[in-house]
Amino acid sequence: MKAPQAASPHPTWAYAGKDIVGTGLGSSRLWFTVARGIVTEVYYPRIDIPQIRDLGFIIADDQGFWVELSRLGCYEVSLPAPGVPAVTIIHRHPRFTFTLQICPSQQRDTLLLRYRLEGDKNLRPYALLAARLGGDAENNRAFVGKHNGRTTLWAEQGPFGLALVAANETGASDAWGRCSAGCLEASDGWQDFNRNGRMTWQHDSAGPGAVCLLGELPAHQTTLALGLGTSKESAATLAVASLMEDFSTTWDKQCRAWKEWMKGCQFPDLPAPLREILALSGMVLKTHQDRTYAGATVASLAIPWGESSQSRGGYHLVWCRDLVETAGAMVAMGALEDARDVLRYLIATQQEDGHWLQNQWLGGTPFWQGIQLDEAAFPVLLASALREQGALDGIPITDMVRRALTFIAREGPATGQDRWEEDPGVNTFTVAIAIAALVEGSTFLDGEARQFALLLADNWNARLDDWTVVTDTPLARRLGVSGYYIRTAPADVLVHDGAKSEHILIKNRAIDPDLPANEQIGTDFLQLVRYGLRQPDDPVIVDSLKVVDQLLKTETPNGPVWHRYNGDGYGEHNDGSAFDGSGRGRGWPLLSGERGHYALLAGEDPLPYLKSMAAMTGSAGLLPEQVWDWVAMPEHHLETGKPSGSAMPLVWAHAEFIKLCYSRATGYPVDRPVATWNRYQGRRPEISHTIWGPRYRPRRIEAGSQFTIALRAPARVHWGTNGWQHIQDIDTRDTGIGVHVVDLPLTELDAGESVQFTFYWPDRKEWEGRDYTMQII
Repeated sequence: MKAPQAASPHPTWAYAGKDIVGTGLGSSRLWFTVARGIVTEVYYPRIDIPQIRDLGFIIADDQGFWVELSRLGCYEVSLPAPGVPAVTIIHRHPRFTFTLQICPSQQRDTLLLRYRLEGDKNLRPYALLAARLGGDAENNRAFVGKHNGRTTLWAEQGPFGLALVAANETGASDAWGRCSAGCLEASDGWQDFNRNGRMTWQHDSAGPGAVCLLGELPAHQTTLALGLGTSKESAATLAVASLMEDFSTTWDKQCRAWKEWMKGCQFPDLPAPLREILALSGMVLKTHQDRTYAGATVASLAIPWGESSQSRGGYHLVWCRDLVETAGAMVAMGALEDARDVLRYLIATQQEDGHWLQNQWLGGTPFWQGIQLDEAAFPVLLASALREQGALDGIPITDMVRRALTFIAREGPATGQDRWEEDPGVNTFTVAIAIAALVEGSTFLDGEARQFALLLADNWNARLDDWTVVTDTPLARRLGVSGYYIRTAPADVLVHDGAKSEHILIKNRAIDPDLPANEQIGTDFLQLVRYGLRQPDDPVIVDSLKVVDQLLKTETPNGPVWHRYNGDGYGEHNDGSAFDGSGRGRGWPLLSGERGHYALLAGEDPLPYLKSMAAMTGSAGLLPEQVWDWVAMPEHHLETGKPSGSAMPLVWAHAEFIKLCYSRATGYPVDRPVATWNRYQGRRPEISHTIWGPRYRPRRIEAGSQFTIALRAPARVHWGTNGWQHIQDIDTRDTGIGVHVVDLPLTELDAGESVQFTFYWPDRKEWEGRDYTMQII
């Protein structure tokens, strides 16, 4: 009998705060997550395709008592060794103890679960599986049937199928009792228990739609195999074959594989608890790598606020920035082949104009459409870091570097979005990455291309404070500082200074607080110190830290944590309800890691920051995107100083923890770009050269300065002085990185004089149609 279907189902994802994540290290193409003590999203055959929402258990008798394990909330998670993702979970209830072990097969696309129910003899377990094949709930179909004589719970949709098989301890006999297929919110097994207090429905099929499967199991120890394949039959074949191997053997193979991988990581000296988090962090990075697209690493195997989200994206996407931050941690750990794979993947997904997509599915299909300048720069830094290790291994990178620098030179220093994927303008973190890319990238080039990349980097570094520092503002006077770096200066600051007081929209807020740019501050300027563009004791850096600590720092029982910027709206509401397009931003542990890197450069031991990050982890040591920094709300599972409902783990946060551990051992940031550090040594460069364009268009030039006009295409510059006197024409020359330049001989002009210019575009056979004037000061 087919199950009735809900008229308007609301399929969501599982809780984002994962207890643990894992995968095998063999040929299997399956990744699993665990949250609230049960299996949640499982991904196959790529790490960006979730196939189920969750696989949990109901414990019940025939007298109306029943409890769903994921709602019980009393469980412990343990691993056989730090960083080995073979999971034991013990759920405790006054009437029973339920022990669940979870382990992937090394060879097959199968996840194995072994449980043991102890306590009240009247209780029985029921497996409850919610399918989301292909990451979609619209067209799933569920079945209860037989495969080679074994009862099998099946689901299929398009090119995907799953099968859940249960067997006794030897794997020889079928362990299922009654089974049923149902549709979400109408005929699923949870609804059956909720309405009837016991299992009363037995439907043999359901769908299409959001489907769920329910199966009765024996009370004694039993093993289940969840197989995934290109059809329900192929999935069942894999599942049954996995049950032919003793669960303990599969478990031992998983442990041996991961322990062997860990041997290649030389961990620095740390207190034992931090060393365990470091090993776990290495496992998190390795787990989030794909196998079809070597080098592709997703941001997280979690969907933020998943229990209230129907998004198909989640964080199982590739962000270029997160990917390079992760690769930097791999380099620090000595996992150089993994880092090389990242570089190869990045080269393969670079866009024709030199940038990378805001984020993408593994094969390179875009998800969001924003443009972020730092994401065009980060891959250049990875190439440079590998070369410093002597580990490029023949990867051809010159073309990639040239195209990336072309994009940076043509589009910078402003960005379409900052690193938080929100506002356009001139952002200190973004420009720091771009400057470093220009310097590091120049070492792969020669001639005019190298010279112009360095000239541009020096100019941006020298003028960065002019664009992003404000003084004598009401906020500065209120906090007792002279000046500070603002979060982002509007792009108009490249044309006129008054732009710093313009309004910048703060996103993810129900009501925009309407703060001008010069009152919005963030932690992004710390990258200037980390990369050697400014000294840690630079007065503006020190004052900016004072502002940040007064406005963005929150003390929690587990240590201090910092917000991204004032007015941030990306996080739970104050009543504990999930982020729903608006909310209130919370503290980010990865920012504690960035602050720890600053402390290291300022001569302090960053150990307190590592300890704080470790204290903010989940029950098994995973680092979250955000921690709850408001009053505790147990009804929403929110504890002050512990993970919120945002993504956990956040791979970027684990990468930052790893890098801070190794940076502490070396005495300097392990990801600092060497050529950039050597060039600036923390000092703002003194320059006697002004570059006009392509986007920076100043109106004044100091007397005696050299002057270069930079354009995006070949042009004839038509120019004169002091009101179009002494008119001349000069053709631009190609720098080799997408910018065409001409030097105007203005060094003899005195203060008070001026220069006028316009352009003729030979390719288009037309004039610019606008005159420009520069005042000599």
